[in-house]
Amino acid sequence: MVAADNLKPTPKQATFDLITYLKERQQLCEEALEQTIPVRYPEKIYEAMRYSLLAGGKRLRPILCLATCEMTGGTIEMAMPTACALEMIHTMSLIHDDLPAMDNDDYRRGKLTNHKVYGEDVAILAGDGLLAYAFEYIAAHTKNVPPERVLQVVAHLGRAVGAAGLVGGQVVDLESEGKSDTSLETLNFIHNHKTGALLKACIVCGGVLAGASEKDLQRLSNYAQNIGLAFQIIDDVLDITATQEQLGKTAGKDQQAKKVTYPSLWGIEESRRQAQKLIEAACAELEPFGKAAEPLVALAHFITSRNH
Repeated sequence: MVAADNLKPTPKQATFDLITYLKERQQLCEEALEQTIPVRYPEKIYEAMRYSLLAGGKRLRPILCLATCEMTGGTIEMAMPTACALEMIHTMSLIHDDLPAMDNDDYRRGKLTNHKVYGEDVAILAGDGLLAYAFEYIAAHTKNVPPERVLQVVAHLGRAVGAAGLVGGQVVDLESEGKSDTSLETLNFIHNHKTGALLKACIVCGGVLAGASEKDLQRLSNYAQNIGLAFQIIDDVLDITATQEQLGKTAGKDQQAKKVTYPSLWGIEESRRQAQKLIEAACAELEPFGKAAEPLVALAHFITSRNH
């Protein structure tokens, strides 16, 4: 006979609440970013920098940095200056990407783009100001982290944003506009550099700050490469399927510019399937971290399920 106690249902293990996690971390990032750039003379440049930096958004990059630092044994306080710097660099790339000489976009995050408000000249300088200040901010504000780790972070970020990363990817992207014979290899190069390099920096730098081992940093790098490509595939899909209101920027820009995209090569359903495969491969890299990896696993799946 089975004892009555054995018939009691076992309580379900609590599932990770990504929505609450994102709200809490986003709030922390907003509060920290608000403090980073006070307005002083000449006011116009500081206002232009703040206009785009504080324009909202998911704050996915700084959140990834914080999550990785915590997962590998660090703290939010250790990682927050780098997290803020990553958002400054990302914002710089958006300001410059929206310029008439690049993607020529009028809206970003549902608001007029920087050059539409402040003019092209100030928008270029606002991007330059954010890029330079990002490195200053890491060096001046990172506390309780050994100097060699801070130096590693600065070097990693410099590579991610330069010709070996974001800038190089943007150049090949511009060269590929209107070329219907752009190969999958070239497309992967563009997005591994233009989008993926900075996403990878967010994740790897979080691990560096916490003192993660070389083996763990390689796992983080693999995870980041996979989610970076998945992120771009879904971006390409949303450019076709989402409205301007959902995107917060002009929809259909890739088709207008005659850009080869993942959906143009694979179709929408296969693109989604490929993105899902990348997310599964990314999450497999986090298995050795166990329960501590829950936020990064959930964030990976969030990338493929988002609609804006």
